[in-house]
Amino acid sequence: MPLVFNTLLADAGIAPRDVRLLRHETKRHGRTPYSLWRDDLNGFDDYQRVQKRSRRSYFASPFWAAFVVEPGGKTLFAGLSAVSSAGAISDGWLDPISGRDTALLVDYELYELVRQEALSCFVGRLVIDWGGGTRTWAQRADKQDKTILAWRESFAEPAFPGHLAFVAQLSDLAALPNGWRAALAAARGVYLLTCPRTHEQYVGAATGVEGFLGRWTDYVETGHGGNVGLKSRDPADYQVSILQVAGSAEDRADIEATEALWKVKLQSRDMGLNRN
Repeated sequence: MPLVFNTLLADAGIAPRDVRLLRHETKRHGRTPYSLWRDDLNGFDDYQRVQKRSRRSYFASPFWAAFVVEPGGKTLFAGLSAVSSAGAISDGWLDPISGRDTALLVDYELYELVRQEALSCFVGRLVIDWGGGTRTWAQRADKQDKTILAWRESFAEPAFPGHLAFVAQLSDLAALPNGWRAALAAARGVYLLTCPRTHEQYVGAATGVEGFLGRWTDYVETGHGGNVGLKSRDPADYQVSILQVAGSAEDRADIEATEALWKVKLQSRDMGLNRN
């Protein structure tokens, strides 16, 4: 019989009916709840403290069990907090992820959270199966008994999937695990951008000292990275992937020759965003 999360709650003397499960995944603002939890625990607690006033009766439970979605899609236990009654959001409060201020949060209120020692040994180590209803990000523990998939020896960033298996949005770059960022910065080669609105492709080459990561960061900062085809349109959150990694002996001319070949293969000059 599989181990379930409610068993851990019961062993800690906490009734599942008193717990709300909150799964935080949003990607709309570049920074993710996972990276906020990893890098700024107080900021993460601030983020989840704000909930809609219209759902007060639902969220006003004694405990919240928080989960975050790590790179790769697994649901990781982020901690248990005791919940106090909601109150008004103070002037000047900013959402740690979206940056929205109180003037835009007209139907929201602020809860007081106190992190609990109970289940703290599982934080960053416990992976659960949330199930198929991921749009329902807040659930009652007594109605949703989550199966535990893994119990890791310690918290560790997910392993880098490999350059050719890597796929992400430009907005994801800042939130990537440090090991992933280092791997992308250390490699050069040919990459692909795909526009989410028009589905057009752009083939490019990363030849600088910061490799793929440095080149893609140019797009994040400028919206076009200096490319004529991309300058002709509104900035987009392009999907990025790697077509070919250059060998250590290859120089800039070698990489650009490989880039030209990929442009021919993908016809990105005729049906894409390449202009040369």
